[in-house]
Amino acid sequence: MTRRRLVYSFLSVVFVLFLSTPVFGSGFALYEGSARGNVLGAGLVASADDPSAVFYNPAGITQLKGKQVMVGVTAITPMITVETPGGVESDFPRNWYFPPHAYYTQQINDKWWGGIGLFSRFGLGTEFTSNWPGRYNSYFAEIQTFEINPNIAYKLNDQLSFAFGLNMTYLTLDLKKKLSPAVGSPEFELDGDSWGWGLNAAIQYKPTDWMQAGVTYRSRISQNVQGDVKVSPNVPAAGLRNMPATGDLSLPDMIFAGVNFNLRKDLTLGGGLYWTRWETYNQLQINFGAPFGPTQVRTQATPKNWDNVYRFMIGMEWKATENWDFRIGYAYDEAPEPDNTIDYVLPDADRNMYSIGCGYHKNNWALDFSYTLMIIQQRDVVARPADGIPTSTMKDGTAHLIGFSYTYKF
Repeated sequence: MTRRRLVYSFLSVVFVLFLSTPVFGSGFALYEGSARGNVLGAGLVASADDPSAVFYNPAGITQLKGKQVMVGVTAITPMITVETPGGVESDFPRNWYFPPHAYYTQQINDKWWGGIGLFSRFGLGTEFTSNWPGRYNSYFAEIQTFEINPNIAYKLNDQLSFAFGLNMTYLTLDLKKKLSPAVGSPEFELDGDSWGWGLNAAIQYKPTDWMQAGVTYRSRISQNVQGDVKVSPNVPAAGLRNMPATGDLSLPDMIFAGVNFNLRKDLTLGGGLYWTRWETYNQLQINFGAPFGPTQVRTQATPKNWDNVYRFMIGMEWKATENWDFRIGYAYDEAPEPDNTIDYVLPDADRNMYSIGCGYHKNNWALDFSYTLMIIQQRDVVARPADGIPTSTMKDGTAHLIGFSYTYKF
């Protein structure tokens, strides 16, 4: 099989992987745009010198000659333990999730470039047994996204480039919990899907040969999820029955900002931050297609009131030989959920992330690998009986992230 056919075959697999990409992220944002970017983070926002620039900083594609493609995946397995009264410990099952990435860039002339990316910027997957102590709040939650992001980039001169793009995002949502034992603890499920769209803009500036800087902005995306509420078994006397429903959800805008320094010909050091404006996620609203429950409500709004958060990053890349690169990085990731609204849909806390990686490149192709250990800090949760939340402690949280990317230059 030729390398070109190998790329096309792998790209087909990428589309299949997009069908199952929930992940345990800060909030439920995903920043895993490539194996190299998993380690270098915001440093790659500044250098933006491979096809994953479409994700990190589309203005950087003006550095890429001819036609280039990158495809890859980050395998993620999250683990967390929630301890509830009586010393009862409930764990996530060992699940693996595979958010993929795929990019294509093309030089149009000496001034203009085009690029397109397929990736997931948001995803959520949490699961407990259906009889665990927090089941009246949540025992299963899954949010999946698939984003199509075409961009056009313009090179003003050798120092300054700009890019603009369109973000088209498909979202699916599936939430499950148990309803009150007063009505027999039936299962409640909300599922549905929607399309939303937003815009992005980016800039890359190279004031000297030894420094690059970059900023990317992606707008918020409103999603109106069209789906169904399912109650099993139905309890007609309590107004609990299957019906159509919609759910309103706002995905936050993001700003990526980074700088990168060429310390030597073979050594770079970069860093910066991602700012995710989760203030847009102030509630999860369900609009029932008919009066629902004992109080016959038509709309149910669950407060979220999440905070804006940062991820701070630093990363280093060493070009050890003509063909081999080695990388190391660290990130501190803030959790957006305030104490008074955190729930089991996403048992989250601040986390530290330690990353290593390597890359092998030869002629017109390259392979990149990364490994990240995420350590999630312990967090105590005060009981909120009305929300189905007992006093609890979220502890022993870890996640392992293994990234792979393949690049080919035509």
